[in-house]
Amino acid sequence: MNISNGVKTLPFTKEQVETLTQQYPTPFYIYDEAGIRSQARGLIDAFSWNTGFKEYFAIKALPNPEIVRILKEEGCGADCSSMAELVVADRAGVAGTEIMFSSNDTPAEEFIEAKKRGAIINLDALGHLDFLEKTAGLPELICFRYTPISLKSGNTIIGNPKDAKFGLTREQLFEGYAQAKAKGVKRFGLHTMPVSNELRVAHHLEAVRELFTTAAEIQKEVGITFEFINLGGGIGIPYRPEENEFDVKAYSEGVRTLAGEAFGTSVPALRMECGRYITGQHGYLVSTVRHVKTSYKHYIGLDASMANLMRPGMYGAYHHITVLGKEDAAADEVYDVVGSLCENNDKFAIDRELPTILSGDIVVIHDAGAHGHAMGFNYNGKLRSAEFLMQKDTSFQIIRRAETLDDLFATLNL
Repeated sequence: MNISNGVKTLPFTKEQVETLTQQYPTPFYIYDEAGIRSQARGLIDAFSWNTGFKEYFAIKALPNPEIVRILKEEGCGADCSSMAELVVADRAGVAGTEIMFSSNDTPAEEFIEAKKRGAIINLDALGHLDFLEKTAGLPELICFRYTPISLKSGNTIIGNPKDAKFGLTREQLFEGYAQAKAKGVKRFGLHTMPVSNELRVAHHLEAVRELFTTAAEIQKEVGITFEFINLGGGIGIPYRPEENEFDVKAYSEGVRTLAGEAFGTSVPALRMECGRYITGQHGYLVSTVRHVKTSYKHYIGLDASMANLMRPGMYGAYHHITVLGKEDAAADEVYDVVGSLCENNDKFAIDRELPTILSGDIVVIHDAGAHGHAMGFNYNGKLRSAEFLMQKDTSFQIIRRAETLDDLFATLNL
C-alpha cells in the first residue's frame, strides 16, 4: 500500500531518480517489483479457502513480459485478449491452461492460435461457438462471458451493462451451453467482467450473487457441471489519497458465503483476472518540468504528455502528483499540469494544488502501473517511453527501452 496517513508515498527517493536520469532522460515508467509481488500474494491468500483458485493477470493492463514473468513466479496465469498478448504470455513462459483467452470481435487466426497454445477460450458471443468450431475446432473446455444486469447503473468506465458490447445475455447463456453440450463439449467454465475500477465491495458482490445463481440454474437445467467460474477483475485502487484500499478479505468472505448458498459443498474452482489491482498502485510515470507558463491560468508543462498516460485526458481520471524534493512543502499554488500535444485535453491535472514548481523539477505521477504505458500512442510523433523495474534490492532494471525516431519511421515504405 502506498498511502500513509492519507498521504501518497513513493518507494524510491529523489536521489535514486536523479541518478537514473543521468543516463536515461525522462519521461519513463518505474514499476515496484516488491509491491507487485505483495499485491498478488495478498489476493491469492485471500481466496486460499477455494481449492483451485487462480489469478490470471490481465496482460492488457501492463503488457511487459518481465512483469508477467514475475507474476508467474507468484502463481498467476495470464488473461489475454489478442494475438500480441498471447505472444507476451509466451515470452514470459506462460502456456496452456495457464492462459485465459478472453477476446471480443475475434478474428479466426486468434482463435486458431489460442487453441493451438492450449489456452482456455472464453467466448464473447453466442455465434462464436459455431465460428470457433468452423475455424479452429472445438476444444474440450468451453467458457462463455456473461454480463449480469443486476448492476443497473454500472460504473464509470464500463457504464450500464445493457450498453456494454461485451458478453452474452442470461437467456443466451442457457442456449450456448446447451449447444456446446450437444456438440460434444464435456468441460465448462463461466466468466463475467461487469465493472472496472470499482472500490465498492457490495457492488462486486451484487454481480457475484447473480453470477452464482445463474450458474447453479444452468447446471441444473442444462445438465452440466462448471469446472470453474471466473469472477473477472475490475477491482479498483485508491487513486485519491482520501480513498480507502479495496477490502479484498471482506470481498473474499462475501464470495465464500454466496458460493455456499448457490452450490453448497460443491463450489467450483474460482478464477480472477485482475490487472489494475495487481500493478496499478505500483507503477509511476516520472517526468521533468519543461516550462512554467502563466496566461489565464498557471500551467506546468511536462516532457510527458497524454501520449504517455491517457487516462486523465480520456476519462478525466485523477492521478496524484508528487514533486520530488518538495513532498513536505505547502501546496500553495494552483496549476494545470499539461503535456505538449496539440490537444487541449492533454492534461494530467486541472486546478491542482501543488507546491511552487520550477522548470527542471521532477514530478512523479502515481498509480500509473495499469493502462498507462499500455495505452500509449504516437500522435504528434511522440515516442513511447522506457520502462524500469525497481527490483527487490531497489536497483533498477530496464525492461523496455524508449522508442527512437528510427523506430517511428521503420514501417514506412521509403
